[in-house]
Amino acid sequence: MKNSLSLKHFLLALAVVAVWGTNFVVIKLALGQMPPLLFATLRFAVVVLPAVFLFPRPDVPWRNLAAYGLLIGVGQFGLLFVAMNGHISPGLASLVIQIQVFFTIGLSMYLSHERLQRVQWLALAMATTGIGVIVLHTDGTTTLLGLGLILLAALSWAGGNIVSRNAGRVNMVAYVVWSSLFAVPPLAVLSITVEGWDAVATGLRGADAMTWLAVAWQAWGNSLFGYAAWGWLLARYPAATITPMALLVPLFGMGSAALWLNEGLPAWKLIAAALVMGGLALNLLWPKWRLWRAGRTLAA
Repeated sequence: MKNSLSLKHFLLALAVVAVWGTNFVVIKLALGQMPPLLFATLRFAVVVLPAVFLFPRPDVPWRNLAAYGLLIGVGQFGLLFVAMNGHISPGLASLVIQIQVFFTIGLSMYLSHERLQRVQWLALAMATTGIGVIVLHTDGTTTLLGLGLILLAALSWAGGNIVSRNAGRVNMVAYVVWSSLFAVPPLAVLSITVEGWDAVATGLRGADAMTWLAVAWQAWGNSLFGYAAWGWLLARYPAATITPMALLVPLFGMGSAALWLNEGLPAWKLIAAALVMGGLALNLLWPKWRLWRAGRTLAA
């Protein structure tokens, strides 16, 4: 297994994180035409059809697929779409949801009864300080409700990470497709119950070509291409080589929001981003640095 990315594979990884980052702008644009829970329902329905007929069901228990579908479909994306429907800006949403990294670590350590190491505490403190900066600057575009919903979405994402890890080595595209079967019904029920038949009907009637392209982009670009390409890269390179590329997602998210939606980048937002991403970088790159240092010590 190679340790350094070839140029071709680096560009593939860059394409994935670019899709994941700019996706927040796509979400915001689509929410201007469609209620958030309806949008989430359609996103996962398009993931399922027709792909469920093309990929065999992964060899994992149904309860695992159901748990992943509910956590990712309803928990992560349902809450994310609701939050972005007027409660938080796309750029900040792309940044704050990356806290899932720390939630994933916390859940893993809780289940394995491990303790955070000093550097991990420092990384967590940096990221938490960045969230605190955002809390101090909530306004009409970013509210405490929106921030809270994004943090709950990040916690759901972390739970999904734990569930998918328990599934073992499976085809991730097939796993995402089949687990999405369990996301569509509850999202549809929530959309009808919370948003109402009138809002659903109006959203469907008012959806234009760009809205349906956004749904397709969510399903095929963000979910199927993103997972397939990321999984393909992880099968060929160490996780320590691929995973740090995910740090670019907020850069694409905040950059695309500033470019296409004229989302401002005041000093406080840049400071918050530096703190959160600095904490993420420290947590992701520190183990790699330790291995590099240990190798140099043995070679000396």
